[in-house]
Amino acid sequence: MSTDPPLLLALDLTGTFAFGLNGALTAVRAARLDVVGVVSLGMITALGGGVIRDVLIGAIPPATFVDWRYFALAAGGGLIAFIFSRRLDRLDMPITVMDAVGLSTFAVIGASKALAAGLDVAPALLLGVVTAVGGGTIRDALVLQIPTVLRSDLYAIPALVAAGITVLTLETGSYGLPSALGAVAACFIIRMLGVRYKLQAPRPPGKRSVAGPPDDDAAPGPDSGRG
Repeated sequence: MSTDPPLLLALDLTGTFAFGLNGALTAVRAARLDVVGVVSLGMITALGGGVIRDVLIGAIPPATFVDWRYFALAAGGGLIAFIFSRRLDRLDMPITVMDAVGLSTFAVIGASKALAAGLDVAPALLLGVVTAVGGGTIRDALVLQIPTVLRSDLYAIPALVAAGITVLTLETGSYGLPSALGAVAACFIIRMLGVRYKLQAPRPPGKRSVAGPPDDDAAPGPDSGRG
Protein backbone atom coordinates (compact mmCIF):
# COMPACT_ATOMS: atom_id res chain seq x y z
CA MET A 1 0.00 0.00 0.00
CA SER A 2 1.05 3.61 -0.61
CA THR A 3 2.80 5.49 2.21
CA ASP A 4 2.01 8.96 0.82
CA PRO A 5 0.21 11.45 3.12
CA PRO A 6 -3.57 10.84 3.14
CA LEU A 7 -4.41 14.01 1.21
CA LEU A 8 -1.85 13.33 -1.54
CA LEU A 9 -3.01 9.73 -1.65
CA ALA A 10 -6.62 10.85 -2.10
CA LEU A 11 -5.58 13.18 -4.93
CA ASP A 12 -3.49 10.38 -6.43
CA LEU A 13 -6.43 7.98 -6.43
CA THR A 14 -8.75 10.65 -7.84
CA GLY A 15 -6.30 11.36 -10.63
CA THR A 16 -5.92 7.69 -11.41
CA PHE A 17 -9.68 7.34 -11.87
CA ALA A 18 -9.84 10.52 -13.97
CA PHE A 19 -7.02 9.40 -16.24
CA GLY A 20 -8.63 5.98 -16.70
CA LEU A 21 -11.92 7.66 -17.57
CA ASN A 22 -10.45 10.31 -19.84
CA GLY A 23 -8.01 7.95 -21.53
CA ALA A 24 -10.80 5.53 -22.37
CA LEU A 25 -12.92 8.39 -23.75
CA THR A 26 -10.05 9.28 -26.07
CA ALA A 27 -9.95 5.67 -27.23
CA VAL A 28 -13.70 5.64 -27.85
CA ARG A 29 -13.49 8.78 -29.98
CA ALA A 30 -10.26 8.05 -31.83
CA ALA A 31 -10.65 4.39 -32.78
CA ARG A 32 -13.29 1.71 -33.14
CA LEU A 33 -12.32 -0.53 -30.28
CA ASP A 34 -14.22 -3.13 -28.30
CA VAL A 35 -14.60 -3.05 -24.53
CA VAL A 36 -11.22 -4.74 -23.99
CA GLY A 37 -9.44 -2.16 -26.13
CA VAL A 38 -11.17 0.82 -24.53
CA VAL A 39 -10.59 -0.32 -20.94
CA SER A 40 -7.00 -1.32 -21.73
CA LEU A 41 -6.19 2.10 -23.17
CA GLY A 42 -7.82 3.78 -20.18
CA MET A 43 -5.63 1.75 -17.84
CA ILE A 44 -2.51 2.46 -19.88
CA THR A 45 -3.25 6.18 -19.61
CA ALA A 46 -3.76 6.00 -15.85
CA LEU A 47 -0.95 3.64 -14.93
CA GLY A 48 1.67 3.84 -17.67
CA GLY A 49 3.70 6.79 -16.40
CA GLY A 50 4.01 5.38 -12.90
CA VAL A 51 5.08 1.98 -14.21
CA ILE A 52 7.77 3.57 -16.41
CA ARG A 53 9.06 5.57 -13.44
CA ASP A 54 9.15 2.59 -11.07
CA VAL A 55 10.95 0.39 -13.60
CA LEU A 56 13.57 3.10 -14.24
CA ILE A 57 14.26 3.66 -10.53
CA GLY A 58 14.30 -0.08 -9.80
CA ALA A 59 11.13 -0.14 -7.68
CA ILE A 60 10.06 -3.64 -8.65
CA PRO A 61 7.27 -4.66 -8.72
CA PRO A 62 5.82 -1.24 -9.68
CA ALA A 63 3.55 0.38 -7.10
CA THR A 64 0.56 -0.16 -9.39
CA PHE A 65 0.84 -3.92 -8.91
CA VAL A 66 1.31 -3.67 -5.15
CA ASP A 67 -1.71 -1.49 -4.33
CA TRP A 68 -4.88 -2.91 -5.91
CA ARG A 69 -6.75 0.40 -5.59
CA TYR A 70 -4.90 1.99 -8.50
CA PHE A 71 -5.56 -0.96 -10.77
CA ALA A 72 -9.24 -1.07 -9.79
CA LEU A 73 -9.83 2.67 -10.21
CA ALA A 74 -8.11 2.77 -13.60
CA ALA A 75 -10.15 -0.21 -14.84
CA GLY A 76 -13.34 1.24 -13.35
CA GLY A 77 -12.80 4.58 -15.05
CA GLY A 78 -12.21 2.86 -18.38
CA LEU A 79 -15.33 0.73 -18.04
CA ILE A 80 -17.52 3.70 -17.12
CA ALA A 81 -16.21 5.59 -20.16
CA PHE A 82 -17.09 2.64 -22.39
CA ILE A 83 -20.64 2.33 -21.06
CA PHE A 84 -21.52 6.02 -20.76
CA SER A 85 -19.29 7.61 -23.40
CA ARG A 86 -22.08 9.66 -25.02
CA ARG A 87 -23.37 11.05 -21.73
CA LEU A 88 -19.88 11.83 -20.44
CA ASP A 89 -19.38 14.27 -23.31
CA ARG A 90 -21.45 16.72 -21.24
CA LEU A 91 -18.92 16.53 -18.41
CA ASP A 92 -15.84 17.60 -20.34
CA MET A 93 -14.90 20.41 -17.94
CA PRO A 94 -15.31 18.46 -14.67
CA ILE A 95 -13.26 15.61 -16.16
CA THR A 96 -10.62 18.08 -17.34
CA VAL A 97 -10.44 19.49 -13.80
CA MET A 98 -9.95 15.99 -12.37
CA ASP A 99 -7.34 15.36 -15.04
CA ALA A 100 -5.46 18.50 -13.95
CA VAL A 101 -5.53 17.27 -10.35
CA GLY A 102 -4.02 13.97 -11.46
CA LEU A 103 -1.37 15.66 -13.60
CA SER A 104 -0.34 17.86 -10.68
CA THR A 105 -0.22 15.08 -8.11
CA PHE A 106 1.61 12.61 -10.33
CA ALA A 107 4.32 15.15 -11.16
CA VAL A 108 4.94 15.82 -7.47
CA ILE A 109 4.91 12.17 -6.42
CA GLY A 110 7.02 11.14 -9.43
CA ALA A 111 9.75 13.68 -8.69
CA SER A 112 9.81 12.91 -4.96
CA LYS A 113 10.07 9.16 -5.57
CA ALA A 114 12.88 9.68 -8.06
CA LEU A 115 14.90 11.72 -5.56
CA ALA A 116 14.18 9.19 -2.81
CA ALA A 117 15.62 6.51 -5.09
CA GLY A 118 18.91 8.41 -5.22
CA LEU A 119 18.59 10.11 -8.61
CA ASP A 120 20.08 13.53 -9.28
CA VAL A 121 18.06 16.70 -9.84
CA ALA A 122 17.75 16.54 -13.63
CA PRO A 123 16.61 12.87 -13.78
CA ALA A 124 14.15 13.56 -10.95
CA LEU A 125 12.62 16.44 -12.91
CA LEU A 126 12.39 14.24 -15.99
CA LEU A 127 10.73 11.38 -14.13
CA GLY A 128 8.28 13.77 -12.51
CA VAL A 129 7.09 14.81 -15.96
CA VAL A 130 7.21 11.26 -17.32
CA THR A 131 5.04 10.06 -14.45
CA ALA A 132 2.48 12.73 -15.30
CA VAL A 133 2.38 12.40 -19.11
CA GLY A 134 3.85 8.99 -19.95
CA GLY A 135 0.66 6.92 -19.96
CA GLY A 136 -1.22 9.28 -22.25
CA THR A 137 1.71 9.42 -24.66
CA ILE A 138 1.70 5.62 -24.96
CA ARG A 139 -2.06 5.66 -25.49
CA ASP A 140 -1.88 8.23 -28.26
CA ALA A 141 0.86 6.28 -30.02
CA LEU A 142 -1.28 3.13 -29.90
CA VAL A 143 -4.20 4.92 -31.62
CA LEU A 144 -1.85 6.58 -34.14
CA GLN A 145 -2.27 10.16 -32.89
CA ILE A 146 0.31 12.85 -32.26
CA PRO A 147 0.60 12.72 -28.44
CA THR A 148 -1.59 15.34 -26.81
CA VAL A 149 1.34 16.50 -24.69
CA LEU A 150 3.04 17.72 -27.89
CA ARG A 151 0.11 19.76 -29.19
CA SER A 152 -2.34 20.50 -26.36
CA ASP A 153 -2.85 23.60 -24.23
CA LEU A 154 -0.13 23.83 -21.57
CA TYR A 155 0.41 20.31 -20.22
CA ALA A 156 4.03 19.23 -19.82
CA ILE A 157 5.12 22.70 -18.66
CA PRO A 158 2.81 22.72 -15.58
CA ALA A 159 4.05 19.23 -14.72
CA LEU A 160 7.64 20.44 -14.99
CA VAL A 161 6.84 23.38 -12.68
CA ALA A 162 5.37 21.03 -10.07
CA ALA A 163 8.33 18.68 -10.34
CA GLY A 164 10.72 21.64 -10.06
CA ILE A 165 9.08 22.96 -6.88
CA THR A 166 9.17 19.46 -5.41
CA VAL A 167 12.85 18.96 -6.20
CA LEU A 168 13.76 22.42 -4.88
CA THR A 169 12.00 21.91 -1.56
CA LEU A 170 13.44 18.42 -1.15
CA GLU A 171 16.97 19.63 -1.88
CA THR A 172 16.62 22.51 0.61
CA GLY A 173 15.10 20.31 3.31
CA SER A 174 11.78 22.16 3.36
CA TYR A 175 9.64 19.50 1.71
CA GLY A 176 6.44 18.53 3.50
CA LEU A 177 2.71 18.39 2.94
CA PRO A 178 2.34 22.21 2.61
CA SER A 179 5.08 22.46 -0.01
CA ALA A 180 3.76 19.40 -1.85
CA LEU A 181 0.28 20.91 -1.96
CA GLY A 182 1.81 24.20 -3.12
CA ALA A 183 3.47 22.39 -6.03
CA VAL A 184 0.19 20.65 -6.85
CA ALA A 185 -1.66 23.98 -6.75
CA ALA A 186 0.90 25.69 -9.01
CA CYS A 187 0.62 22.96 -11.63
CA PHE A 188 -3.16 22.90 -11.42
CA ILE A 189 -3.51 26.67 -11.84
CA ILE A 190 -1.14 26.83 -14.82
CA ARG A 191 -2.88 23.89 -16.48
CA MET A 192 -6.35 25.35 -16.03
CA LEU A 193 -5.21 28.76 -17.27
CA GLY A 194 -3.90 26.98 -20.35
CA VAL A 195 -7.29 25.33 -20.86
CA ARG A 196 -9.24 28.53 -20.22
CA TYR A 197 -7.19 30.79 -22.49
CA LYS A 198 -5.97 28.18 -25.00
CA LEU A 199 -2.35 28.91 -24.13
CA GLN A 200 0.33 27.05 -26.06
CA ALA A 201 4.02 26.46 -25.55
CA PRO A 202 6.18 28.57 -27.94
CA ARG A 203 6.42 27.27 -31.50
CA PRO A 204 9.18 27.87 -34.07
CA PRO A 205 9.10 31.43 -35.50
CA GLY A 206 7.07 31.73 -38.67
CA LYS A 207 5.46 28.30 -38.26
CA ARG A 208 1.71 27.97 -38.14
CA SER A 209 0.20 25.87 -35.34
CA VAL A 210 -0.30 22.27 -36.24
CA ALA A 211 -3.95 21.48 -35.74
CA GLY A 212 -4.80 18.52 -33.57
CA PRO A 213 -7.74 16.19 -34.09
CA PRO A 214 -11.19 17.79 -34.07
CA ASP A 215 -12.69 18.27 -30.65
CA ASP A 216 -15.24 15.54 -31.27
CA ASP A 217 -12.48 13.04 -31.96
CA ALA A 218 -10.32 13.54 -28.93
CA ALA A 219 -10.91 13.71 -25.20
CA PRO A 220 -9.94 16.85 -23.29
CA GLY A 221 -6.32 16.25 -22.61
CA PRO A 222 -5.32 13.30 -20.36
CA ASP A 223 -1.67 12.53 -20.87
CA SER A 224 -0.52 10.99 -17.72
CA GLY A 225 0.24 7.99 -15.75
CA ARG A 226 -0.42 7.34 -12.21
CA GLY A 227 1.88 8.43 -9.42
